[in-house]
Amino acid sequence: METVGEFFKQAREAKGLTLDEVASKTRIHPSFLRAIEECNFTKLPDQVFVKGFVRSYARALGMDEDEAVRRFLATAGSFYEKQAEGERLRLKQVEDERRKRANRNVVITGVGVALLGLVFVMSREQTAVAPRPASEPQPSRSPVSSAGESAPSPAKETEMPESTAASPAASVPQELPRTEETVGLVPATPEPASALPLEGVRPDQAPLTLDVEATELSWVVVQVDGAGLHEALLRPGERVSWKASDRFNLTLGNAGGVRVELNGKPVGPFGPSGRVARDIVLKR
Repeated sequence: METVGEFFKQAREAKGLTLDEVASKTRIHPSFLRAIEECNFTKLPDQVFVKGFVRSYARALGMDEDEAVRRFLATAGSFYEKQAEGERLRLKQVEDERRKRANRNVVITGVGVALLGLVFVMSREQTAVAPRPASEPQPSRSPVSSAGESAPSPAKETEMPESTAASPAASVPQELPRTEETVGLVPATPEPASALPLEGVRPDQAPLTLDVEATELSWVVVQVDGAGLHEALLRPGERVSWKASDRFNLTLGNAGGVRVELNGKPVGPFGPSGRVARDIVLKR
């Protein structure tokens, strides 16, 4: 049985139409029509979109749409089965990597909290066992006579220097003030560990917003935060938006036929018109 490409090419040439003429009728880019006729499915989007192209192509040529789809499935079925299996494996690898990163973050955070707690406990213990400095001993005062002169001790009267005996102020030492230097300071109690910032913890961030607007017919596949896939077939002027907390994985069936914005800022372009662009990662 002839392939779907031969089926369309023979019918188009029999009607005397060019690919550009069929493209103007179907609003499908000529490169997609050429890929269908050449059975070059690597240049085409996912199977669900190509089915729509096949129906539109058959309708433009006045052919049986169901027969065209049946030929397409018979020709391209094995290709898309392998592609789907490869995509499942790729998504599984992405999910496994995401889980590994999440587990590493949990372990690092737990170790950080444990270390901070240990530092806090050790600081409290050092504070509890630290000796308080002794107060400066206070000198004793000599008794003072009614005339304001100090009364020398009988036992040491003959040994006191004359200059000292003549100065009443010298025999009465001044009391030292009780300052921080004489009585010491108790170390301040450290703040609880809960008041200290943890490494790796960041404040809440605003979500990422992805906007895609079609200037030509194009299909779009978006994976949000490594989760499920979202697909859309956009006609010129149509616009779609998605939100994510960390990243987008984007596939464009017509890289030159869309305008892409991330948080309101244009990104791209990701290729010329008619080119399929896969695995475009957009993140913070």
